[in-house]
Order: sequence, then C-alpha cells, then structure tokens
Amino acid sequence: MEKLQLGRKRKTDAEKPRMDPLMRALKALHSAGSPEAMTPEELEHQRRNQEILGRLTAPMAGMEYEELSIGTMPAAWTRLKAPHGDRRVILYCHGGGYTSGNLGYSRVLSSKLAHVTGYDVLSFEYRLAPEHPYPAAVEDAMRAWDYLMYRGYGAENVTVTGDSAGGNLALVLCRRLKAAGRWMPRALLLMSPWTDMTMSGASYRERVESDPMLTPEYIEAVRRAYAGDRDLHDPDLSPLLGDLGSFPPTLIQVGDHEILYSDSASLAAALRAAHVPCRLEVSEGMWHVFQMFPIKKAAAAMESAARFLLEL
Repeated sequence: MEKLQLGRKRKTDAEKPRMDPLMRALKALHSAGSPEAMTPEELEHQRRNQEILGRLTAPMAGMEYEELSIGTMPAAWTRLKAPHGDRRVILYCHGGGYTSGNLGYSRVLSSKLAHVTGYDVLSFEYRLAPEHPYPAAVEDAMRAWDYLMYRGYGAENVTVTGDSAGGNLALVLCRRLKAAGRWMPRALLLMSPWTDMTMSGASYRERVESDPMLTPEYIEAVRRAYAGDRDLHDPDLSPLLGDLGSFPPTLIQVGDHEILYSDSASLAAALRAAHVPCRLEVSEGMWHVFQMFPIKKAAAAMESAARFLLEL
C-alpha cells in the first residue's frame, strides 16, 4: 500500500460563490464555535440545532435509517435500501469537540459513507462533556465495538471512522483494543482528526487566519471540558503521542486551511515511523471536515475513501 499520498486540488469557479452560505450552515452544524458558547444553555441549543440541521441536510435518498439502543446508549444503522449482502460495516465516531454531536449530526457522514462504500454504518451517541468528561466517550465507543462483535461481525469486518474529535476517539478505541490484546479493526478512516490536545503543531499558530471553522480558543475550551486537569500528553487524550505500532491501515483526509492540519500531518508521519500503512490526502483550499458539505471536493474525498477500502 502507498505510504503517503498528498492530494491537492484547486477550488473551482463554480464552487466559490457557494462557500459563504454553506460555511455558515455547516459551521453551525459542526461546533459550538467559541468558549463563550460553552454554557449549559448554549450547549443545549447547539446540540438541538445539530440534531435538526443534520436530519435536514443528510443525503438520505436510497437509504434506510434504523434507530436502536446499545444498553442505554442511542445508536443507529444507516443502510442502502438495495440489499448488498456484504458483512463489512463501518463504526462511525462523530465529531463535535467531545461537547456536542448526536445521531442527527451523524446522519450527514454516515449516509455519505454508506452510499460510497455500500457498507452498513453504525453511529452511536456517546456521552458528552462537560457533563460526562473523559473517559465516558471512550467507554461508550468500546460498548459500540462490543455490540458489533456480539452481532458476529468480527474485527476484520469493521472499519472505524471518525471526524475531528471522533477521529481522536477512533484512535483511542484502537489503543484500548491493543492494550487488551484484542483484534484491531480492518482499517481506520480519519477526517480532520484531533490527535494532539497539547496543541503543539505549527498549524495552530500559522493557519489561524485561514481557518474559517475553528479557533485555538475553541480547542482550548472543549479540551478543558473533556480532559479537565488531566495531563494532555496522555495518549488517551493525545493519541499522536502514544505507541501506534500494530495499528490498522489508515487513511487521513485533511484540508490545508485547518488549524488542525499539523494533527493530521504529524499522525501520518508517526504511523509511517511505526510501519503502519498510511495515506494522507490534503485538499487545497478546504477546511475542517469539508466532507460534510455538498461540494465536489467532498464527493471526491468520499470516493477516495471507498477506493482505499477496496484496495485493502
């Protein structure tokens, strides 16, 4: 498998006039946006809007959506209506800085993933900070993993996917599985993953002006809500800083306008150093989790993800 691939494409003239209204809508969908929005009232408002906007914007044509409970945790299957008979599945960990995100939010990427891969996608509503700080989300991710194992899929049938904080969660889930001596997923698919809570990467300083989605102040606020006073060098918070040996083949997608760009680039380098097959795709002019947008570069990124899984 190719160790490192940089994919750069220019924004087309047809896409440029659509960016501003789309950016406002998806920025509202993706994160609380500022430390001032971390009050209980604002968080509840943000989470409620995510549920509504996610359900409205998710491309659900040709899809089936089945909600369920894993114990007390809400979860949902997103499937193609046409039967496909493939036993491979995607376990999707949503983003939102560990402080927001829900099943409605998850529908946008879960439906896109199901469409391009043909796989059934299981999303789950893990407990959120600050009400439920670390390790609540990790425990819930393990609960979702165990549910798939109980259903008889087997680790070799499961791709774990995550965007932003969900990418962090996907990596920490693999750490937990490895530490327990359990089988790892077939692959990891990470979109703009948050891998380093110490914020040591150069992009946190160098790309502040170019990032239309996130700010360092927001990252500081959500990490404080999730990690509290814990050592941010702990690999369960900053998986970039842990042992990545024996991790599954990984595709990382990131936009070059992100303050989290370094998190992706450094993760790719660390995985290669640990002899893990890894592909890094960088999209020029793109922002945090641009795959959620109804634009050509998002569609191309999703198609590339499907090809990556077919190549394994």
